[in-house]
Amino acid sequence: MNWIYGDNVDTDVIIPARYLNSKEADELKKHCMEDIDTEFSKNVKSGDCIIVGENFGCGSSREHAPLAIKASGIKAVIAKSFARIFYRNAINIGLVIIENSKIQSEVDRNDVIELDLNDGKIYNKSKDKEYNFQPYPAEIQYMVEVGGLVEYTKKKLGI
Repeated sequence: MNWIYGDNVDTDVIIPARYLNSKEADELKKHCMEDIDTEFSKNVKSGDCIIVGENFGCGSSREHAPLAIKASGIKAVIAKSFARIFYRNAINIGLVIIENSKIQSEVDRNDVIELDLNDGKIYNKSKDKEYNFQPYPAEIQYMVEVGGLVEYTKKKLGI
């Protein structure tokens, strides 16, 4: 399933400030997106995508926002653009984020989306459409695959 939202979805909506007293992923996922969509945390499934417009993750610089999304089981956030600090925070925790300017206006909630992160392809299997995106550089791809910056560093140091 795809969770489709508009432009300027800020971190205060992704995870409201009243829940920032916890960094526990299981607690954060219970409140993810609740101020924009009360059905999200109740109905999100592992492997779902969030597909949004411009400037996703704007607002406060809080690592809780991408952490709550990842804990919810979202396989990727696909946006026209991301706020810079959200983009980096997402990479740091291993959340797949993809920039594509076309898919948001052409996808429906129940469309089946497949990703090829190595080749930079998004496939909408339901509509037989293909979209391109700039794949991550190899080191960033590896960092995301292993779960983010902390795990990446541990592997590099042999810990």
